Amino acid sequence: MTKPVRARSFDAVAAAYDANRPSYPPALFEALEELSGAPLAGARVADVGAGTGLGTARLRERGARVTAVEPGDGMAEQFRRSLPGVPVVRGDGNSLPLRTGSMDLITYAQSWHWTDHARAVPEARRVLRPGGALALWWNDGDPSVPWLQEQEHRLRRFLGARTPAAPDVRARYRDVLPDGLGFRTRQVAWSRRVPLERHIANLATHSDFLVGDPAAVRGCLDRERALLGDLFPDGQVEEAYVVSLAVAHP
Repeated sequence: MTKPVRARSFDAVAAAYDANRPSYPPALFEALEELSGAPLAGARVADVGAGTGLGTARLRERGARVTAVEPGDGMAEQFRRSLPGVPVVRGDGNSLPLRTGSMDLITYAQSWHWTDHARAVPEARRVLRPGGALALWWNDGDPSVPWLQEQEHRLRRFLGARTPAAPDVRARYRDVLPDGLGFRTRQVAWSRRVPLERHIANLATHSDFLVGDPAAVRGCLDRERALLGDLFPDGQVEEAYVVSLAVAHP
């Protein structure tokens, strides 16, 4: 299945995505300001692949003047409901619908891996003002937490992954960062406590499940629900994350 088709699979579940996906901790944005060398307050920011605005909202809270860029119909519609005061334009990182030299910062929250790097890097260079920064980040389950590591192995087996899960989320950098941009990196650990059903609903919004066989996916998620129900008898799941941040001045 092609990357664009997988990326657009989120449109059908935009409301569930907005309700159940994790956001980002304040420490991430403190690290972003440090690595980029500039405050977010007053900065002109393009949040690309903004989805329903989970990252956009946090940027705006810190005073950034954000323009969201989102290709998906359903995601853009949900974005407008969630953040009616923030402009959202239709497009993607491979062909940014933004003026040359118009942005201080371009961010990709959970979305850089959907781009064609050979096109997205020149587009970032074009849109950024001189000295501007490109920031990429991802939430990953903390591999140091045993139950999350065990769940990752189960889900990868279900999805037919041919390689084991990376033992260290720093592998994220090796896998997806374009060469030659001199990225500075930082990782931030954080967690959230959510009802078991919200944890299951979060899993269900990942593209691997959205494009899978519905009956098989339901069976997989039912098994996870039963296993985690035994592990968390109070019905509250402590999800532990590591956010991987990479910042460059391209």
